[in-house]
Amino acid sequence: MKSPETVDEYIQQFTPEIREILEDIRAVIKEAAPDAKERIAYNIPTYTQRTNLVHFAAFKNHIGLYPTPSGTEAFERELSTYARGKGSVRFPLDKPMPLDLIRRIVLFKVQEGAPAGTGTEERA
Repeated sequence: MKSPETVDEYIQQFTPEIREILEDIRAVIKEAAPDAKERIAYNIPTYTQRTNLVHFAAFKNHIGLYPTPSGTEAFERELSTYARGKGSVRFPLDKPMPLDLIRRIVLFKVQEGAPAGTGTEERA
């Protein structure tokens, strides 16, 4: 695959089935973090808001989500059925994508990076 310059380019490199999953994840992230900046970093979709919120990537058999160690530690129990690394989780493509869990992880990351007193912590 060629190195994408935008998230749209990244998503377009995949099959229609994978593109649909990636667009669903993208929509969840944008809904949970509407002020986040979207860009490509490390050749994958990346969302930042004062700090890195989350990255995601498609692979042959899974979608990788990278919410940093704090994002995986905060949801350790709910992520226990998935393969994980330090700061990453693999969602298998042969199972329904846990979009609500992804949304809650992103909301957690937004709250974690919000300056005290901004009110952001109340929205999560």
